[in-house]
Amino acid sequence: MDYKNSKAPTNTITHNIMDFARSTGNVYESVVIMSKRANQIAAQMKEDLSKKLKEFAQSNDNLEETFENREQIEISRYYEKLPKPTLIAIDDFLHDKIYYRNPAKEKDMLD
Repeated sequence: MDYKNSKAPTNTITHNIMDFARSTGNVYESVVIMSKRANQIAAQMKEDLSKKLKEFAQSNDNLEETFENREQIEISRYYEKLPKPTLIAIDDFLHDKIYYRNPAKEKDMLD
């Protein structure tokens, strides 16, 4: 899933709690699934941002020679405007874009 092309809203919206329980049958299980997906997205976003900002890192750490790099500022603003990882995860879950499984339930079905 490419978080940059997500159609998730950029601000919080109200959802019917029963929509979360639709696919799993349990609201709490759905929340755990969404939180794990949000953590994955946040880690991916942080890694991508770090890679892009590492290009601008300077070898010397002189406080007097701090320069504002316009490209660096634009990259930071772009990532600030993206939807938050939790909003992307909720949108993905409600539109069935997340694959998940529960090994405990699968084990119960086999017994």
